[in-house]
Amino acid sequence: MKRTDVAIIGGGHNGLVCAFYLARAGHHVTIFERRHIPGGAAVTEEFYPGFRNSIASYSVSLLHPKVIAEMELKRHGLAIVERYASNFVPSEDGRYLLGTSPEEIGKFSARDAAAIGPYTEELQIIADAVRALMLQTPPNIGGGSWRDALPELLRSAVIGKRLSSLSLPAKRDMLALFAQSGGDWLDRWFESDPIKALLGFDAVVGNYASPYTPGSAYVLLHHVVGEVNGKKGVWGHAMGGMGSITKAMAAACREHGVNIRTEDPVREVLVKSGRAVGIATEAGAEHQARIVVSNLNPKLLFTKLVRPGALPDDFRVRMERYRCGSGTFRMNVALADLPRFACKPEPGPHLHTGIIMAPTLAYMERAYTDARTHGWSKEPIVEMLMPSYVDKSLAPEGRHVASLFCQHVAPELLDGRSWDDCRDEVAELMLNTVERFAPGFRQLVLGMQAFSPLDLERTFGLVGGDIMHGRLELDQMFSARPVLGHGNYRTPIRGLYMCGSGTHPGGGVSGIPGHNAAREILGDQRIWFRH
Repeated sequence: MKRTDVAIIGGGHNGLVCAFYLARAGHHVTIFERRHIPGGAAVTEEFYPGFRNSIASYSVSLLHPKVIAEMELKRHGLAIVERYASNFVPSEDGRYLLGTSPEEIGKFSARDAAAIGPYTEELQIIADAVRALMLQTPPNIGGGSWRDALPELLRSAVIGKRLSSLSLPAKRDMLALFAQSGGDWLDRWFESDPIKALLGFDAVVGNYASPYTPGSAYVLLHHVVGEVNGKKGVWGHAMGGMGSITKAMAAACREHGVNIRTEDPVREVLVKSGRAVGIATEAGAEHQARIVVSNLNPKLLFTKLVRPGALPDDFRVRMERYRCGSGTFRMNVALADLPRFACKPEPGPHLHTGIIMAPTLAYMERAYTDARTHGWSKEPIVEMLMPSYVDKSLAPEGRHVASLFCQHVAPELLDGRSWDDCRDEVAELMLNTVERFAPGFRQLVLGMQAFSPLDLERTFGLVGGDIMHGRLELDQMFSARPVLGHGNYRTPIRGLYMCGSGTHPGGGVSGIPGHNAAREILGDQRIWFRH
């Protein structure tokens, strides 16, 4: 049996971040990755001869500045270019909204143009408070022994102090954002459809829900707490694709001696007398470890890699019921040229934004209802990015790549149908949706790659195609992520930890779960060594 201090299951970005901090502290760390490259869903790969793209995760904002700085990702080659504007919303009547400047919004509503400044200011006050909480380990409400009570009370006091510094109106706004729908939140501020569609798209990204589903306002907030190059709320493109992030992370890990084993999937977490003692791989090898850390979706970890008898019954049942499914269908498209939109036919900086083909919140709501009824939207929501507009490394000269992030589709189809049977039909629907807004788009298509929810699960371990590793709903957030009593990166099995997006603060390429989990592991190690 081979030995390592720490065995990390899954080489996605949070696994790499966790490995870095543990190795920097002097531990021997081994990462076991199922695919041929580390990076999880944040990878750049060739999907059509000569064309490369960020084939799953496709845009960057949530990556935390502390992680970037401490891992020295820029020294390892990471460069991020911010978008020209947040989003571009074309309509079929010849009009469009490009970004959120008062001048642009004023084309549709003078009232909305006046409201955007106060709206942004109010939202950023709450976003600042949430940013401060993201690097905090949630209080372990309902878990732990009496010996843990004082540390948890102190942790709660620190968080309470941060929140108490908010004004009473800001506290009310925070409560509203956690409880209300994105649509209700936006209807309070704006009257015109384009601005509500541009901002409301964030309420359904990776969220299998209507923009009028209660709780979707928090999902909107979750997508505006990031920053790019010091600019809050901005999104950007990682030059070379999202794989440049995890490539830089892997380089930082290797500098500190981390052993990254690819094409070496884990079959089982080895548990003895209630404690994790190592892992067994699908190849039949066993690796002894003092600490095992999982970067997987918690449902995948506890229903596939841990034997049922090693878990408390209530915990095991709740993990079986852990809700996943983001309604996502993901495509990468090789193009002969840049697309031309009917409302703005000449190429320009609007192609360096998130292009949202869903002109109203009502359209988004119908897309969700359709998917619930039929398995996918008859008129889907499609966000298109053109990364090759600023990154010439992704396609041959004069050619381009497009990322299509599409919603809504059901995580599992009705009537026993398989996504393997329906993938191509839905891919054609998505291309035709772009064609409606950009006539001639179909003629530019040279090749494509399509990931149904089932493909996302099989390829990247995204259960139900869930890009968040679990739905961002109140009973699966903060101290309750993934379940109450184990929201602090620890599990019912001693020595087994979680560091993935199924822990606080949730999905997105942030590195925060990996960072926070490493801090908790190192703290536990100091306690163990003292005793």
